[in-house]
Amino acid sequence: MAYIKKIRDLVGHRPLILTSASGALVTKQGAVLLQERADTGDWGFPGGYMEFGETFAQTAVREFKEDAGIVVQPVKLLGMFDSDTYTYPNGDLVQPVNAFYLVNRVDDHQYATKLSETVTTRYFSLHAPAPRFFNRQHAEMWAALKEYLAKH
Repeated sequence: MAYIKKIRDLVGHRPLILTSASGALVTKQGAVLLQERADTGDWGFPGGYMEFGETFAQTAVREFKEDAGIVVQPVKLLGMFDSDTYTYPNGDLVQPVNAFYLVNRVDDHQYATKLSETVTTRYFSLHAPAPRFFNRQHAEMWAALKEYLAKH
């Protein structure tokens, strides 16, 4: 987040295109782990913005640990999502370009999450209605995940 803070210090709330990565951790029963966001109270896939020098996969691993307290490994790129814009509660306008991965859990250890970003995490059944997502992009990723799992 230090990289984005430096950019925001220079440009204020002007629109930015930012790269991000997120992951879907799915149980054998067909439930996916989601994060309740501290900034909006809505739900989303654990993930976030890249730091300078990171790859999309490295970003997904770092952000998943920060947001969900779980170390994961990306196993499949499910898609790139770039058609949404979003205005954060503080007025920052972004067009996120998000790499969305299917991920596997690496171990059973549970790490602390960033309290400034995550209220809680919870598994949601992919066979039930989706929760209220914090932006359209996460709803699109939910649909893409369901479609991928239906085929595989």
